[in-house]
Parts: sequence; structure tokens; C-alpha cells
Amino acid sequence: MNLNPMAILGLKNDFDRFQNNHPKFIQFVKALTRTGIQEGTVMECKVITADGQEFQTNIRITADDLELIEKLKNLRQES
Repeated sequence: MNLNPMAILGLKNDFDRFQNNHPKFIQFVKALTRTGIQEGTVMECKVITADGQEFQTNIRITADDLELIEKLKNLRQES
């Protein structure tokens, strides 16, 4: 897989903007990582659109999910 370095830089800029726009969400994620998400943890997500429609789902965290989270954390530390 070839990665475009400029696209990665653009993604980092987008993520930095996301952090600035949504600091409470970033604090929430940091609190989760401090307590440690474990295999079997259930994460629930609810979205309410501007017109009032609601969507809700959940996932049970697997070992594969934890591996992906670690890889993403390592990417963040390298930049």
C-alpha cells in the first residue's frame, strides 16, 4: 500500500482542526484511554440529525479493535 505523504499531512491538519473544534470529545477519548478500553467493552453511539432523526448502535470491542487502537496511537506519537 502506497501512502501519499501530503495526504497524511492534510489528515493531520484536519485532525488538529477537529481537536480544536471539539475539545470535550478529545477529553472524553483521553479519559477512556487512561482507564483502558478492554476486550469486551461495549461502546454505544447515538446520532441525532439536525432534523431530529435518531440513529443508534453499539459495538463490543474485540482484540482486533484493540490492536487497531494501538496502531493509531502509535501513528499519533510518530507525527
